[in-house]
Amino acid sequence: MTIVKHELRQGKTAFLIWTAAIAFLLGICIFLFPEMKGDMDGISEMFASMGSFTAAFGMDKLNFGTLTGYYAIECGNVLGLGGAFFAALCAVDILCKEERGHTADFLLTHPVSRIRIMTEKLISVVLRITALNLIIYAVSVGSMAAIGEEIPWKEVNLLHLAYYLMQLEIAAVCFGISAFLKRGSVGIGLGLAALFYFMSLIANITESAGFLKYCTPFGFCDGASIVDTGKLDGAVLAAGLALGALGILAAYLHYPKKDIT
Repeated sequence: MTIVKHELRQGKTAFLIWTAAIAFLLGICIFLFPEMKGDMDGISEMFASMGSFTAAFGMDKLNFGTLTGYYAIECGNVLGLGGAFFAALCAVDILCKEERGHTADFLLTHPVSRIRIMTEKLISVVLRITALNLIIYAVSVGSMAAIGEEIPWKEVNLLHLAYYLMQLEIAAVCFGISAFLKRGSVGIGLGLAALFYFMSLIANITESAGFLKYCTPFGFCDGASIVDTGKLDGAVLAAGLALGALGILAAYLHYPKKDIT
């Protein structure tokens, strides 16, 4: 597991910065809830009359006056975007950076197969995403307890599970893309994550674009739907897992045969 340890050391600074930033923003959002709680009824009524904007973020299905509704919308957006960007950054150059940094001739000449190199790099990505989510989950639950609110365990657990799976899917897709790149680009990963996010907004706005939720990892992370139904959308989740598996499969088929410059 030498490569796993090396990748974790290399990505330590980025991991700490992203984890601290997301955890801080989530904590601030939760600690603001008691002060905003009394005004939430008026805010909910105002948002309810904003048509497509309300539907895009699922605010027509949730009550901002409850911790569950507030957390699903406000904190869900922070965790969704922050986690998606972090997952994309972890995976989009994990394979191609060896060419970009001119270290491929050192790494690939060792008596270690490319399959093993890919597997250990993929494990390092999964470990970083898992660690980030565990820390953020602890901060969120701890912040809810600190403000004296009753913790909606079922909804919080489902929301965090959905965002964790979403991040793994984005990482899997970016892992597949990384196998085809020669120099790598952070912009590709961030752009893809942003594209997935806006696809989910479009799917929420109009029924004619509802099929898009099957094409984006954010499709099964709709906080309003999760809170309303008390479960994840199995069909959308299955489509997402299939897309992630396709990304990993593409990487394992292409990278072992790739001509490394």
